Parts: sequence; structure tokens; C-alpha cells
Amino acid sequence: TLGTQTDYRDGEAQTDPYSPAYVIPSGSVPELLTLATLTWGRGLPAGLDEVEMIERAREKRAWEATLPALDSPSNIAKRRKMMDDMERKEWAFREQEIEKLQEVRVEVLKKLLQKREENQNKVDVKRLDDKWQILQKAKEEKLKKIQHDFVLKLRKLIAKRKNVMEKWERRDIINEYTDFASHMYAPLSSIGYFPDKHSEHYVVKSSFLDTFPGLCELETSLPDSVTQVKIIAPKPKYTVSKTGFIKRAAKLDVDLAKVHQALLEKKNKVKEPKKPLRFLQKKEKPLPPIPVPEKPSAEEEERELAVICLQKLLRGRTIQNMMFEEKEKWLDLIRELRTTHALQEEGQLLLKAEAEKLKALQHQRNVHMHKLSSEESQLAREEGRTLANMLDFLAKELLRLQRERQIHALVMLAERRRRMREAEESGRRQEEERRRQKDDEIFRQAREGARRGLLHQSTIDSYLEDIILSSTEDTAEEQAREEVQRMAEEINDIAYEMESRRTRLQSEEIVAELVYNFLIPEADKMSSREKVRQSQRKHIYAAHKIIHRDTE
Repeated sequence: TLGTQTDYRDGEAQTDPYSPAYVIPSGSVPELLTLATLTWGRGLPAGLDEVEMIERAREKRAWEATLPALDSPSNIAKRRKMMDDMERKEWAFREQEIEKLQEVRVEVLKKLLQKREENQNKVDVKRLDDKWQILQKAKEEKLKKIQHDFVLKLRKLIAKRKNVMEKWERRDIINEYTDFASHMYAPLSSIGYFPDKHSEHYVVKSSFLDTFPGLCELETSLPDSVTQVKIIAPKPKYTVSKTGFIKRAAKLDVDLAKVHQALLEKKNKVKEPKKPLRFLQKKEKPLPPIPVPEKPSAEEEERELAVICLQKLLRGRTIQNMMFEEKEKWLDLIRELRTTHALQEEGQLLLKAEAEKLKALQHQRNVHMHKLSSEESQLAREEGRTLANMLDFLAKELLRLQRERQIHALVMLAERRRRMREAEESGRRQEEERRRQKDDEIFRQAREGARRGLLHQSTIDSYLEDIILSSTEDTAEEQAREEVQRMAEEINDIAYEMESRRTRLQSEEIVAELVYNFLIPEADKMSSREKVRQSQRKHIYAAHKIIHRDTE
């Protein structure tokens, strides 16, 4: 008794069709059971491919029924031949199916690639649009800022040029109050006035709005029409059913009534007469007087006709002379045109022969030039290869010589350092031997003197102290020299390493620093000394002059 309407079709809620159970009689093989592998959604409902598969299965069963029995060698050979032929046919059919499947896959792949390319193009276009919008927004902001700065600078220039002569003007209070754009009505914040500075003076302060009893009192004083609003529901334009829906017939009736009313208004519309113009009046212009020519006499007419004929003759003669002058001027061109357009057949043949001869010569010249250019390019290629090999060999030889010189210089420095160390070591050993002999002699003499009673114990103590101090100083000096030499070797190693890693730019910087820190200050000192010498020379010359004059 009730009807419902859904947003879905019945087919969308349909499940797999019902397949009832079946019983096969003994001794029968129904053909329908060969299709038991087909299910709903996978072969069912049957299409063109499924029908072709069923037909092939029927043909294969019929072919199997025609196979000969295995009772004789001839039947066995015939059966094997039939099976080979069937197998060959099945392989050919399978290849066709594979080719069809590959074609379908290729088409799907093409569609997917095309779709991906379209999506990529859309993404690129969207990215370009976003980039363009960003750049356009930045451009608009920049233009707005430039316009704002332009207006600001322009106002400053106008304000600066108002009083170019810097004349003092008296304040005109009347003009300031009559001009609503003046500082009296619209002061600027740049002169120290801020409109929102005293905004609290304009805030409405009332006890009715600040306190709850005041609000209650204000509500009681208001009429009921303010606090209690009555809303009248509008009448519907269409007739509504009991369930609250608008019927289609009622909506059509209302639309037809509107159309009928519009047609009646258009039909009964009366054209309003044109209103006369209030301020437009037609002014009639007076006609100009028509001049009436006087009728000339017969003699004047004849004289005028003779003058006209003479003018025509003079103009024609002038044009004829101009034509002759232009003809003489362009006579060579006319002759050339005549030779090209009005020659006889023999002349044209001669010209063609000359043209062909020129073409042949030009072709021969082009071939010769091409041959020369190819030979020159080959020679240039060989020369370039030879020069490249030679320059490569020279560059490698130069690098080898530089490395050899560097190694030779390092060997010389190492040999020099070894010789210096050997000389220092031999000198140090000789000095130690000499000092040891001297100390032994002094100690021997001191012991003999003590034995003889010539020296006191204090003298021996002071002598031993001097020996200990001198040996301590010598040892400290030797250790300091070794430390300095070791540090110098480390610094030399670091300097050599920096020298090997240094580039041309760093070398130029070092040279520039040396020039700036040593040569330029020395040149400045020399120039300042020369200036001082020049300034003092005149005083010395004056003193010498006075001295020589007094002596004379």
C-alpha cells in the first residue's frame, strides 16, 4: 500500500543470479556442463568472444569424433597427421589472439600516455598561470608603489615651488575656513596632528548602557513594538498540497497567467506622442543673392576662344618637350629594353648560348672553388693537428723542465742544509774539545795550586760557579739554536706547501700586499724627505750666502 523512491536503480542492488542444483542422468553428457567454468561477471552474460569459444569447442568435439581408431599402423599415422594439423591450427589461432591482445594493450597504453601528457600539460599550464599571477601581482604592487611615490614626490615639488622666491606671506584665515580642503578641516599627520588622538571624547557614555539597572529601565521605557517583533508569514504564490509540495499544474497556471498579462499589456499599450522640444527653435537663414553674369560681346568671346586655343597649344608643346627630354635622359634604358624584348631569333639564340656558356663557366668556377676549399680545409686540418701535437709536446716538455728544476732546487737546498749542519756540528765538536782541554788544564793547575796552598777555597768555588754558569749558558744557547732551526724548518715546509697550492690570484695578492706595505711607504718616505730637503735648501742657501758675504 506504500510506494518508495530511492536514488539507486534495481540493477545496482542485484546480486549474482541463482544457480539451482542439478542431477546428471547416467550415460548422458549434456553440452551445458562444458560451460560450468563461466560464472556471472566472468563470461556471463555471454558475449562475442564467449560465443566464438563455444563454437570452437563444438568443432573440436566434432573433430575428435572423426579421429580414426588405434587398430592399425595406417590409422595411427593418419591420426598423428590429423593431430599435428590441428595443433598447428591451434597455435596459429593462439598467435592471432596474442596479437589482438597486444594491439589492445598498445591502444590502452597509447590512451594512458595521451592522458598522462594531457594531465602534465594541465599541470604545466596551471603552474604557469600561478607563476604569471604571482608576477602580475608583484608587478601591480610595484606599479602601485611607484605611483604612490610619484604622487608623493609630485606633491612635495608642488609644495616646494609654491614659494620659490621664499617670500613671507601673511596667513589668510578667511580662505582657510572657506576652503574645506585646508588644514583647518583636514589637518595632516605630518604636521603633528592625529585625528584619533582624542577619540575617547566622542564615546557615548550613558548610565542606561553601562549598568544592568539602566538597561532594565531603558527596556521598560521602550514600547512593545520595539521589543516584541511580529512577523507576518507571506502568502504563497502557488497552491501547496497538504504534504507541503508545490504542484506542477499550479506552477504552470501561474506562469501562463504572467504571460497572458504581459501580452495584454503589450497589446493595450498606447504610443505616447513625442514631446516637443522646449529650448530648440529653428532659425531660417537668408538665401544668398544669386549673381547674374553679364553677357559678353562677340569680339570678347572670339578673343577668349583664341586665348584658350593658344594655351592648349603651349601646354601641348610643353608636354612634348618634357617627353623628348625624358626620352633623351632614359635613352640607354630604352635601348636595353629594346635589345631584351625586340631582338630577332638569332640574337636571342646568341644570348641563350652566352648565358649557357656563362652558366658552364660559373659551374666550373664553383667546382674549382669547392675543390680549393676542400684542399684548404684538409691542409688546415693537418696543420691544426700538427700544431696541436707540437704545442702539446712543448707544454709537456715545459712542465717536465719546471718539475726537474724544482726537484734540482730542492736537492740543492737539502745538500746545502746538510753541509751547513755538518759544518756546525764539526765546529761545535772542536769547540767542545777545546773547552774540555782548557777546563782540564785549569782544573789540573787549580788542584796543584791548592795542593801547594796558593789558592783558597773561595776562589775555587767562584771558579766552579763561573764554569757552571758558562756551561749552562752554552747549553741554553745550543738548545735555543736547535729550537729556532726546527721552527724555521717547519715554517719552510709550510711555506713550500703554500707555494705549491698557491694560485695566480693569490700570488698577485701577495705581490700587491708587499708593494703596498713596503714599496709604497718607502716611496712616500723618500718623497717626503725630498720635499723637506727642498724646503730646507733655500734656508741653507740663504745662510751660506750671509756667511760668505760676512767672510768676504
